[in-house]
Amino acid sequence: MGAQKSIHAGKAKIDVNVDFTHKLCAALMLQPFRNSGSPLELVIGSLCIKHPNLFGKSEKLDVLWDKGLYDSNILITYRKPRPEWLAQQSFVVQHSVSPEIGVHGLPDDNFSRSGSGGVNLSRLSAGLDLSEPASSNWSSKTSIKFEHICPVSDEGQSINRDTHGFPVTCSGGYNDSMVVVKQESRYAKANDRSFSQFSLQIEQGVPILSKWLIFNRFKFVASRGLKLGPAFLLTSLTGGSIVGDIAPYQAFAIGGLGSVRGYGEGAVGCGRSCLVANNELTFPLSQMLDGAVFLDCGSDLGSGRHVPGNPALRHGKPGNGIGFGYGLRFKSQLGHFQVDYAVNAFQQRTVYFGFSNLPS
Repeated sequence: MGAQKSIHAGKAKIDVNVDFTHKLCAALMLQPFRNSGSPLELVIGSLCIKHPNLFGKSEKLDVLWDKGLYDSNILITYRKPRPEWLAQQSFVVQHSVSPEIGVHGLPDDNFSRSGSGGVNLSRLSAGLDLSEPASSNWSSKTSIKFEHICPVSDEGQSINRDTHGFPVTCSGGYNDSMVVVKQESRYAKANDRSFSQFSLQIEQGVPILSKWLIFNRFKFVASRGLKLGPAFLLTSLTGGSIVGDIAPYQAFAIGGLGSVRGYGEGAVGCGRSCLVANNELTFPLSQMLDGAVFLDCGSDLGSGRHVPGNPALRHGKPGNGIGFGYGLRFKSQLGHFQVDYAVNAFQQRTVYFGFSNLPS
């Protein structure tokens, strides 16, 4: 339920999308984080403005605004054309506000849901992205950005402590600032019967000022897909670790859709390190319908106690979790619909719904 409209203004293109469907689903499935004070808060939508030739030299400007029920994101990207053999440059400015559920969320219903812990993150970043020319099966991107992060309450007021009185920033004040250099490398290889993917992200906090955060964080994702007759097996392994200065919101959150199904977001645990394994077997039931069985497991590797304030222990998160279940994948011309039925280690059952539009 919603509306979508594309408008051409000269050479610029404006896409507007207003959606009420997610609000309806959330109202039926999720516990509200806060009371809606305005009818506009019930609307989910996006606005995208693209200009392919801003100053007459093929410079591209993209402006994207997304609004969710409890979050919003504004992304501005400016690209200057360069020869293909050189790294492509993008100047990026982004501001987002979102609930910090993964670390500060409160587990409920035998860890199958996570409610608001009263902490939201207002994040402002600006910097430069450099995308290296792809070679063979590898691609890489380097970025350097300034980030300014302010925790806010559900009412929108700046805070420096959570509901238990523990600091929510590394500095102990109302905000954290940092300069982050990030290197991301990707490998992908595919044929008719299988595919392999690997990505590695390394982030380094640069202490240009003494109060700015200094840390090293890495995360990897390895995936393998294999066709087994009419069925398809997908396995993936995700892991990471962080050393140095750390704010609670920088911890790895484990649990939820895309992590360990059967648990709420971050309900398994949150730590300085993590390891998550996902396995899913899909098989055709008809031309447009596939069935699926899956098994997920994850752990904070005992690192939850090393997160400042130990939010995982205070919220009673187990630190390890396993979820399994089955689901359906429906393919149509309008998009792909997915439903999963998951059971966690506490025998709590959860149903997940997902819908993705096909690219136009």
